Amino acid sequence: MFNFVLKKMMKQQLKNLPPEQAEKIMTAFEKDPKFFEQIAKEIKEKTKNGANQQNASMQVMMKHKQKLQDLMK
Repeated sequence: MFNFVLKKMMKQQLKNLPPEQAEKIMTAFEKDPKFFEQIAKEIKEKTKNGANQQNASMQVMMKHKQKLQDLMK
C-alpha cells in the first residue's frame, strides 16, 4: 500500500520532467522501493528541521548519488 502511495507521489513530482527521464526514475523506483522510501524519510526529516524542500532533496540525493546512479543504469 505504501509503495503505491509513494509511487503516485513520485509520478506527481516527476510530471515536469521529459517522459524518458521520468520513466527511468520510475524504473529505478520499482527496482528498490525501500531505498526510495528511505530517501523520502530523510527528505521529510530535513524539511521538518527547517530546510526547504529543494535543498533537502538535493542534500539527500547527493548523499545517495552512487546508489541512485547504479539504479538508473
